[in-house]
Amino acid sequence: MAKRKTKDPTWSDLKKVISDLEHSERLQLVRDLYQLSKTNKEFLHARFLIGDDPLKPYKDTIKDCMYPNVIRDKPFRISRAKRAISEYSKAVDDVKGEAELMVFFVECGNRFTVEFGDIDANFYDSLTLMYDKAIEKILSLKDNDQVQFKNRLKQIMDSSSGIGWGYHDELCDLYYDAFGADE
Repeated sequence: MAKRKTKDPTWSDLKKVISDLEHSERLQLVRDLYQLSKTNKEFLHARFLIGDDPLKPYKDTIKDCMYPNVIRDKPFRISRAKRAISEYSKAVDDVKGEAELMVFFVECGNRFTVEFGDIDANFYDSLTLMYDKAIEKILSLKDNDQVQFKNRLKQIMDSSSGIGWGYHDELCDLYYDAFGADE
């Protein structure tokens, strides 16, 4: 007898069930999801702008991943840091917040290598790629919002001058292509 292929549930299936719930049942569902994981809590706090700084948990994750505790021999977790940025951008339509997290990502990784020495080509490729994505986000902001980010990107670029793997040169190319030479 052939095994019958079952269909995986979809958003449409879930949406139909949720729409049939009473208001109190929907609240209970959100409460259960909220209590289920830290990621869900952070998502809901960011989505509804609850708390003093919705970026803080995402920055904490990025810092932990891109500037790990060397005494405890913690590894870099670049993909987890990138996922934190992605999770924030899914929670909130906030280009400035995304730019902040992207620049912070590069600042943390750059500061780590300035303080502890060269890492490897993949690490610098990740930083360079994020630097480039941050520039794209920043250029989509209003001019007065760009200034603070532009200064931070320049500081990153300037502090990278002794780092190998062509990292500094790539940052210079990206920065000057986007913003031109300093006035």
